[in-house]
Order: sequence, then C-alpha cells, then structure tokens
Amino acid sequence: MGQRIHFVVDPQGWCCMGVLIFVWLYNTIFIPKVILFPHYEEGNISVVAVLCYYFCSLFCIASLFRASVADPGKLPENPKIPITEREYWELCNKCNMLRPKRSHHCSRCGHCVRRMDHHCPWINNCVGEDNHWLFLQLCFYTQILSSYTLILDFCHYYYFLPLKKEKWDVFVFRHELALLRISAFMGLIILGGISRLFYTQLMGIFTDTTSIEKMSNCCEDISRPRKPWQQTFSEVFGTHWKILWFIPFRQRQPLRVPYHFANHV
Repeated sequence: MGQRIHFVVDPQGWCCMGVLIFVWLYNTIFIPKVILFPHYEEGNISVVAVLCYYFCSLFCIASLFRASVADPGKLPENPKIPITEREYWELCNKCNMLRPKRSHHCSRCGHCVRRMDHHCPWINNCVGEDNHWLFLQLCFYTQILSSYTLILDFCHYYYFLPLKKEKWDVFVFRHELALLRISAFMGLIILGGISRLFYTQLMGIFTDTTSIEKMSNCCEDISRPRKPWQQTFSEVFGTHWKILWFIPFRQRQPLRVPYHFANHV
C-alpha cells in the first residue's frame, strides 16, 4: 500500500510545527557544537555517542514529517460497501457520508477519518488508522532525544573534564551557559509534555480504544473483549516484526485489509 500525501491548510498547525522544528534545529546545531564535538576531539566521549545523537535526531525529524504529511485514513467520497458489511457502517451527521464504525469527523480537516484518535496541531494532521504508528514513533524518539540532550547538558558541567581554554574565543563557547540553559529548559518542557502524551497513547493501544472514545465514553464497542497487546500493537504498526515498530523509513502494510479500503488506495 503506497502512503498518500495529506496536507492540511491550518496556520495554527503550521505555527505548532514550526515550534517543534525550531527546538529540533536548536538542539541539533548547538548540542554537537558545544558538547559533542569538543569533548570528542579531547577524548572525553567516543564517536558512538555522537552517532547515537544524530541517529535519534534523524529518526525524530523523519517521524515528524512523515506523520504530518501522511494520510491518516481519510474516507473516499463514494465507497463501495458490500451488502454483508453494511451493518458495520453508519452515517456521519456532519458530512452526510457513510463511514465505518469507530470513524470520526474532524471539524478542523473537514472530513471523516478511520479510527481517528485525535487531531494534533503539533503535526498539523489528524492521528488516525494510517499514521498512528508514525505519531507513536514521534513521541518515542522525541523522548529519547530530549532525555539524551538533558543528560549531555548535565554531564558537560558535572562529569566531563573541562574543555581547553583556547576554544573559549568562539562565540558559542562564550555563550555556552546561556545556550545550554535554553536547551535544558526546552528539553524539560518537551519531555514532560510528550511523556504524558506517550503514556496515554500506549494505554489506548493496550485497551484498544481511541482518545475520542475515551472522552465520549459512548462507543458501543468499549466493552468488547480485549485483544492481546501484541495483536493491537501489530495492527497499529502494520507488522508482527517488533524491530520494524521502531523504523519510520518504511511503508505500513495493514495486517487485515478492510473491505472499504480496497477502493481507497
């Protein structure tokens, strides 16, 4: 299944994404320049620490861009519904289109999304059936990158050996205290917010419920038998191979292709 490009025209979403990209650029530029490269040149850290930071940074920005432009599961305008499956569809009272159950209409995007979890302004996109796995990867790698940044900020002052003084004539080293304080502040804010969001997302997958279903508390399927957590995670990520759950550079293949999906791709 090829993943379609989905672009949402929303200035508020652009601003939120711009904030995340600014934080990512700030730490990707200044943390290596102030901490990683100087300490690597003086033998305080190994090249593995430098490569790990860039890998985390790459996976973080890749999952952000892919989650923001991926089709979350927008329904086609004229779906063909088999007679035997009509009982699993319902009429949306906002766009007057038939949709499968557990879908939701996003008022900001103006269409229904299959198994919609919520609309996230930070990715300027809905989180639905087809990009939920990318949103989870974004939360995961953002936590890793924020934690790694905070650890480096701490070690720079309390663990690593002091840098040689001849490097202090460079602008960034003259202002390293201010730069790293800003980095630590942004890291704490991002880590605190993302950790709470990531926890609620994991609990939703464990219980096989979306955020909208939890808030409405009126979904008739809330009381359905729970699936094993391996099955629910595999359905979200589109594969039983757990190692692939952590890789954003791939195409998601649904484990079970629904009847309404055949004419959508």
